Amino acid sequence: MLTTEPSNKPSMKNFWKDVRAIVILPGTAVVFMPSYLWWRFGVDPFGLWREHRSWAVVFAVVGVLFVLAGLRMIAATIAMLRAIGNGTVAPWDPTQRLVVHGIYRHVRNPMISGVFAVILGEALLTASPAVFLWLVVFVIGKSIYIPLVEERSLRRRFGSDYDEYRTAVPRWIPRRTAWQPSWSGQQRSEIS
Repeated sequence: MLTTEPSNKPSMKNFWKDVRAIVILPGTAVVFMPSYLWWRFGVDPFGLWREHRSWAVVFAVVGVLFVLAGLRMIAATIAMLRAIGNGTVAPWDPTQRLVVHGIYRHVRNPMISGVFAVILGEALLTASPAVFLWLVVFVIGKSIYIPLVEERSLRRRFGSDYDEYRTAVPRWIPRRTAWQPSWSGQQRSEIS
């Protein structure tokens, strides 16, 4: 599709594409499902934090740290997918370019890593077995979906470049040092 504006310039069309993708995908996983589970089953349904106040503080602090780290990963992913990949987190509006920059040099799927971290933090913060079970179900679902659907699609679209990237960068647990591709971003116009 031809456009008169540069792809890195924000537009209202891109804004609404991003909002829709965020609300439907990570929003469902980290806001809507946990909220429903808290409403249905309650927060701290077994009274663990009321009985063990010192542990409640420790788990609350750890939970908040997981939530903040996860939100940071989610925000970084969304920004990079739009600015560099010219797409969104949604499969119906995928990136046009393979993104191997910033956080993507540490982990292949920072959006899902961030979502995992937020849900774990929410479960710890609220002592909610239902939210922890939601995390388990979500991890199992993504463990099936990502290799069978998402990674196959990326391989078809980006070929050997994606294969090299996939081999070097872990799917969900970030590597300590940033991966350096064997190519320069200036040499290949389709990859950034």
